[in-house]
Amino acid sequence: MTTVTQGSTKRVLRQAVGRNLVAAGGLGLTNITAAANGSTTTFLSDLMAEGSAGQHKGKWWLGTDAPNDGVIARVTGSSVSSNRTTLTLFPAVSSTLADDTAELWDGYNPTDINNYLDQAIMEITGKAYDPQESIALHADGRETRFDIPTEFAALWRLDYRWSVENIIIDNATDAWDESVDSNVTASQDTKDYKQGPGSFKMVVASGASTNVILATNVVSANISGMDYVEFWFKSTVAMSAGDYQLLLDDTASCASPLETLNLPAITADTWTFVRIALANPALDTSIISVGLKQVTDIGAATVWINRVQAVLANTAKWATLHKDRWGVEAETRDLVLKASGKTAVGYALMKLVGGNKPTLFTAETTVNEVDDWYVICRATALALAGPSGSTEIDPDARRQASQQWELRAQQAKMKHHVPQNTRTIG
Repeated sequence: MTTVTQGSTKRVLRQAVGRNLVAAGGLGLTNITAAANGSTTTFLSDLMAEGSAGQHKGKWWLGTDAPNDGVIARVTGSSVSSNRTTLTLFPAVSSTLADDTAELWDGYNPTDINNYLDQAIMEITGKAYDPQESIALHADGRETRFDIPTEFAALWRLDYRWSVENIIIDNATDAWDESVDSNVTASQDTKDYKQGPGSFKMVVASGASTNVILATNVVSANISGMDYVEFWFKSTVAMSAGDYQLLLDDTASCASPLETLNLPAITADTWTFVRIALANPALDTSIISVGLKQVTDIGAATVWINRVQAVLANTAKWATLHKDRWGVEAETRDLVLKASGKTAVGYALMKLVGGNKPTLFTAETTVNEVDDWYVICRATALALAGPSGSTEIDPDARRQASQQWELRAQQAKMKHHVPQNTRTIG
């Protein structure tokens, strides 16, 4: 996909459109600054002293800093005294102060300009996406269907990690037995696991309290050269981020952990691949104990953990899965590995490469996620073709200017394309 974007904010783009309108017909945007304190209904500026009283009546005022950032009012009157212009505003705004900034729009309502910016983004959606990558999914060599993360509206590539530098901390294929809380029953589960011959299973009774280490196991690992810990986790009870922690320690039974790693939110009854950055990798030279801590009492639950390893992320080597070996079920938002794809990927972390629909402008500081130049050109063309503007401007000249800006917009739009194997979602 071609990505051409400068990531400007809504305000920057609107002001660019305003300057284009001025150049096309004399009406549009003037940036103004308050020269002195005004009131909730007045704005005082020394930048508009020319002209007669009432010259600015009917224009639109838009505040561009706090507390009036994004607030729009109509100019109901203007007067000039000692080279200072007073604009009278309706409805009332927060009291204006010296050095406050604003936009003054002549002939065009800034709300219309904002709408044209959004319309430009909506029109290019499907040809341009906000690029996204995710490594949230991990294949186990058996499953063929995976929930696509919500940030994707389209996928155009699926990669899988076939190699990475790693150190096994604990395969967690058997019961942990270094220390087990009295409210925990620890066992090996030979039927429910991601990498066999089993997983470590804990039945946690309702009596387990907060901030208790549920179980630990003896290990031996120097992971000081690694930067992430990866493992599989499952719970019969949905968990919020931070409810459980993985502990790594150079003292027995995780008495003073070197690493206290918060687990993410966990969906009930679903194996979740967890990947957490190490907090103190340089200190992790002699890990002898791994543990699970319950920070928040989630009540009675059964939890499983499997295959705990440390990896060095930047050593990962990726291969691209051929487009004929995977697909998407758009309605259910499922990534589907075909039989040949399941075999090719095997047990591996997957990388989804695609994009999301570009967001519309919900605030003055919202950043554009598509080509700035296209949005400016298209919004300018729409404004010139719209009902705004003065009747004193030659309509043929406006029409011609609109067509010129539309041509620029279409030329910018043509730079965008998506790969041939793009699969849309939802």
